[in-house]
Amino acid sequence: MQQSPGGRAPKARSVLLAEVAQATQRLADAGVPSPRFDAEELAAHVHGVKRSQLHMVGDADFDARYWEAIARREAREPLQHITGRAFFRYLELHVGPGVFVPRPETESVVGWAIDAVRAMDVVEPLIVDLCTGSGAIALALAQEVPRSRVHAVELSEDALVWTRKNVEGSRVVLHQGDALTALPELDGQVDLVVSNPPYIPLTEWEHVAPEARDHDPELALFSGEDGLDTIRGIERTAHRLLRPGGVVVIEHADTQGGQVPWIFTEERGWADAADHPDLNNRPRFATARRATP
Repeated sequence: MQQSPGGRAPKARSVLLAEVAQATQRLADAGVPSPRFDAEELAAHVHGVKRSQLHMVGDADFDARYWEAIARREAREPLQHITGRAFFRYLELHVGPGVFVPRPETESVVGWAIDAVRAMDVVEPLIVDLCTGSGAIALALAQEVPRSRVHAVELSEDALVWTRKNVEGSRVVLHQGDALTALPELDGQVDLVVSNPPYIPLTEWEHVAPEARDHDPELALFSGEDGLDTIRGIERTAHRLLRPGGVVVIEHADTQGGQVPWIFTEERGWADAADHPDLNNRPRFATARRATP
């Protein structure tokens, strides 16, 4: 056996790490955006360890089901559907078919919303999350603004299967309903309305990543010819729900940055409409304040 310069035989690479290297190449060839991360995450999931502990899995403990998971990811099934979980800020969420998988860019939306609520200096701020999906936004706000009262609205029964699992035991009050007609009992009382609504134009269907196009629910993705139909409706809902001085925060596509703030006009009763960048400095969400009469 060849020896290292120090006289010791080099340590043999573990079976699992060798398989992860092969899986990484397979995922890269399939066009998966983060092949190494996904290969390691699936290895950790199948073997019941953390990614940092993969080297500790003994050769005899290698689980061939790893390659079943890799084949699913190779076919562009979302990583989160295979593992059954998604991470969002400080949360670990249950996700799967029928519910939109939360994306990292939405964390910037929540960060701005948390800062806005804290700046209001309201003892028990009232918050509404429209189109809540997995409940990621609502749960993050409830966790990070401890005395907040958070209501979450979702229309899809398929999505609600997952939302109910996630909000169980939390302070979030979940409602099944249409974001455009939701919660009339809270009209004029809400401090913050936040939403990650559908905003992809129907004309962009073929350009959407397979993970979203083929696995996220269409109801959570597409909204009219220009993608702004739901946002226009949420503008009306937010104005109805918010108290004077209350704030709306709404995510949009990075190509819609020049359009969304113009929906929240002074003529419609808004002030301070503005766009904000995500961590990649791309326009990602718009905010506005309900004007004081």
